[in-house]
Amino acid sequence: MTPFKRFFDIISAIVLGTVLLPVMIWVAVLILVRDGRPVFYVAERMKTPTQSFGLIKFRTMRPAADDIGVSGGDKHGRLTRTGAMLRAKRLDELPQILNVLKGDISLVGPRPPLRLYVERFPEIYAEVLKSRPGITGLATLYFHEHEEYLLASCRDAAETDRVYSARCVPRKARIDMIYQRNRSFCYDWEITLKTVFRRLR
Repeated sequence: MTPFKRFFDIISAIVLGTVLLPVMIWVAVLILVRDGRPVFYVAERMKTPTQSFGLIKFRTMRPAADDIGVSGGDKHGRLTRTGAMLRAKRLDELPQILNVLKGDISLVGPRPPLRLYVERFPEIYAEVLKSRPGITGLATLYFHEHEEYLLASCRDAAETDRVYSARCVPRKARIDMIYQRNRSFCYDWEITLKTVFRRLR
């Protein structure tokens, strides 16, 4: 990550955090009242092929001791009363502004992967994670909804893992590499604005 990109991330996170603070407080109170504690969920993600960090989200699911892998149809039954609404608007990801401030992720970049898939596909993620992971990115814009569609019909964790590994990981990686080859300040702004307008719609 270049010093300019880091500076841009810090300024953007401060501005966004200030503007969105009332929304985050409202979401936190809503979760607390409707679903109880904990309000936040911290998930291990990878920022390099060897370095992990705790990705902060608003909690959208009931805790499960054996929870592994990405979210597919097999986990829909664990969604809380508030979780489906938060995920639909991606409001559960607002606390990741703190991860940006800490330097764990950038505002724009590939989505931070689970350790499971980094270890399973080392060649792919050695290339993808040359870019600092981000809250949003090119794959988020152009593949996220299709990924949700593919995983929604999965009936158990094994099927979710199989579909994600075969149909999502390689496609997302190709899109992430397009971003990597073309990344620039203007490109980051374009992706950020498109993400904001898509969420508003």
